[in-house]
Amino acid sequence: MAVYGGIEAGGTKFVCAVASNKDDFRDEIRFPTTTPDETLSQAIDFFQKHHAREPLAAIGVACFGPVDPNPASPTFGYITTTPKPHWAHTDVVGRLKATLHLPVGFDTDVNGAALGEHRWGAAQGLDTFVYLTIGTGLGGGAMVNGRMLHGLMHAEMGHMRIPHDLTRDPYPGWCSYHGDCWEGLAAGPAIEGRWQTKGQNLPVDHPAWALEAHYLALGVANIIVTLSPQRIIMGGGVMDQQQIFPMLRQEVQRLLNGYVQKPEIMDAIDAYIVPPALGNRAGVLGAIALAQDAAR
Repeated sequence: MAVYGGIEAGGTKFVCAVASNKDDFRDEIRFPTTTPDETLSQAIDFFQKHHAREPLAAIGVACFGPVDPNPASPTFGYITTTPKPHWAHTDVVGRLKATLHLPVGFDTDVNGAALGEHRWGAAQGLDTFVYLTIGTGLGGGAMVNGRMLHGLMHAEMGHMRIPHDLTRDPYPGWCSYHGDCWEGLAAGPAIEGRWQTKGQNLPVDHPAWALEAHYLALGVANIIVTLSPQRIIMGGGVMDQQQIFPMLRQEVQRLLNGYVQKPEIMDAIDAYIVPPALGNRAGVLGAIALAQDAAR
């Protein structure tokens, strides 16, 4: 059975794993995202040691961005214009190929998680769905007609502009590019900035959660009418607050106001907007899936 390496390359931490599939993890390591040289060197060292014991077929990288996922581009595999210090214009794939001499699959972190959920999780059997992560940032990955959605670069769902009622919520937003875009109003740092404490410190009946559900529902409703996904999967640290899901689903129905007359939304929304079946391993398993595809 072929064995693959996977990197969930996050802006806060890297998760590196060796596995053949979701039920056969051979090794795993986690470490903070520091400088590109230090962080990528740690990942390479991990895979080189394992490769010496058990050859790897390929490496997959599900990476924070923005990135260039176009294999025909001269900057394929680069992190491009990220605001994260030191990481702009980093050649991730080139560094891995030059040292590991293996095929490398590469995509965004959320596209990777979406691919993992499609292969082994909550999107099995679907051909059009969306995976959202709401945590330190807010991002979305999509599969449309059986293919991961790219285009000019890749989807940046977190930066869509949503209505902002400044009377109800005077918080200006935290996005360094757009202020009160979807990410600027609904990601974890927005909760902390608005309420002066991290979300996990707020009680379940705090008004923060009704406001959060409203903002999340605005974006989800836009995605439903734009991409018509068969399911929406929502992960990330903010969604660990399970009280959000019922409020979010109800708010999505209210905003759509009966326009999308499908039973999945009208009658069975609990099975339409769902948490990831792979839990916090969706990202690294998505990287393993990218490696499988690269090996093929």
